[in-house]
Amino acid sequence: MKPILLLNTSFALFLTASLGQAAEMDCQSLPNSISNNVDITTKYISNDDVVNVPYCLVLGELDKRTGVDGKYYSLKFELRLPENWKKRFAFQFNGGNDGAVKPALGVVAGLTPDQYPINQGFAVVSSDAGHNGKSNPNAGLVGGAIFGHDPQARQDYGYSFIEKLNPAARQLVESYYKQPIQYAYGIGKSNGGRQAMVSAVRYPNMFDGLLIGYPGFNLPKAAVQHAWDIQALHAVNSDISQALTRQDLNSFSDAILEQCDTLDGAQDGLIFASDECQKLFNPQALSCATDSRQGCLPEEKINALVLMHQGPSNSKHEALYSDWVYDSGIRSGGWRFWKVESHIKSWDHQPIIGVMGAASLAHIFSTPPVNVGGDPKSLIDFLLAYDFDEDAPKIYNKTKMFPLSAMNVMTPPNADNPILKEFQQSNGKMMIYHGNSDPVFSVKDTVRWYNRLDENNDGNASNFAKLYRIPGMPHGQGGPSADQFNMLEPLISWVEQGHSPAEVVAATRDDNRDIPETMKGISRPLCPYPLTAIYKKGDVAKARSFACQ
Repeated sequence: MKPILLLNTSFALFLTASLGQAAEMDCQSLPNSISNNVDITTKYISNDDVVNVPYCLVLGELDKRTGVDGKYYSLKFELRLPENWKKRFAFQFNGGNDGAVKPALGVVAGLTPDQYPINQGFAVVSSDAGHNGKSNPNAGLVGGAIFGHDPQARQDYGYSFIEKLNPAARQLVESYYKQPIQYAYGIGKSNGGRQAMVSAVRYPNMFDGLLIGYPGFNLPKAAVQHAWDIQALHAVNSDISQALTRQDLNSFSDAILEQCDTLDGAQDGLIFASDECQKLFNPQALSCATDSRQGCLPEEKINALVLMHQGPSNSKHEALYSDWVYDSGIRSGGWRFWKVESHIKSWDHQPIIGVMGAASLAHIFSTPPVNVGGDPKSLIDFLLAYDFDEDAPKIYNKTKMFPLSAMNVMTPPNADNPILKEFQQSNGKMMIYHGNSDPVFSVKDTVRWYNRLDENNDGNASNFAKLYRIPGMPHGQGGPSADQFNMLEPLISWVEQGHSPAEVVAATRDDNRDIPETMKGISRPLCPYPLTAIYKKGDVAKARSFACQ
């Protein structure tokens, strides 16, 4: 039998090599199959540290133009076409201000590399959303936001790049494989989550499934919060980065845990009964003015934290964005990096909201754009001078040059009263997840959106949309949280087999620097909202010991 086995092995190797050569030839000839208004180059990649199969890498550019600011604009993209294609296509929405083509892998928080869509047989596309974030190299920290002075670049960033890129990417996929796409998915987190939510309304037939992480769907409103936070912190210390120490935030987190940790039946550092916690927790009781015990905070620091959690308002006490959840993840490095202090010397150690957030608020979300300088002091000063009566309404402003406001461009239409009727009619499905300790986009805003969606669908929103809340998780992975989970697999099963998702098991990561020793190795069920995980019986370290109720 051995000679036959050797023959079969040799034939298999020959067949594999032949298929690889054919794929490489198809990759090289792909530019001949695309329309003239799209420029592409291709390269066959046989070995990659992240992608576990050979693939055809496509680099492309379309929609070249000169903006009203006299600068060159185009929509650049990357498409990866793996050999193990399963007739699936993923549109990867990126985060931040875009402006760079990130690797087309389908990366989203929670997944391990082997779970990335590219490694699950998806063809994946990624783009810069229609502008180059490095086209203003002399502008300092605002360079990546100056595209906001061009109305079309704003609109492309908001949503138009999707309708421009999607048909070109699909044509390339189907030309390469010589087969139609069977299922299309949109995948995004943060700003990319916003773009995915926008797609569900503006392009309801484009995607069969949407995987949405901690979405900034009210992005301009959330940017107003930056000014609110900086002013609250400045009242404590003129150096924002020193307004709240790490120990301050640790003490505040400890106080939340002391009152709320066991509400879900387990003392484990995770607050699943978050809504009940908000009713019980009294931050003012932690003030040294009322309590002299160790761990109390000066009254001015408590006041700052309370203001930040209340969210911005104007002189008429009208809410300008959202309130926030009190949660244990306030002690995380991610929360501090966004809100209080960065490790970046060129930022003068100011937080992300004080520099990059300020740049976006001034140059992208205000109409007309505000010409704020690109140094940390100018950006902090802009936020300190921000007037919530006079300046905050500029996110709704329209002018002759900017006929669409920042809210029109960035926010899903009817975000305050969502229905998603056409998305439902196209049999679309979406899964959304959001950390309770997110310091950038309030999970309460997402919960309100979902509750309204549910009301508008007679209590049946879960037939096409699921929301999962993650205790302790800040913006992206990290924090004292169970932040490793696979939301992609149940979404695929829902879209392709009709299996409605229930709980998703999440685990803590040993390499998460925010995780205490007591939380290492534990798993928990993430329950579809409004259900939450409650301890029943058994090993408290195991997800099976909890039930969604």
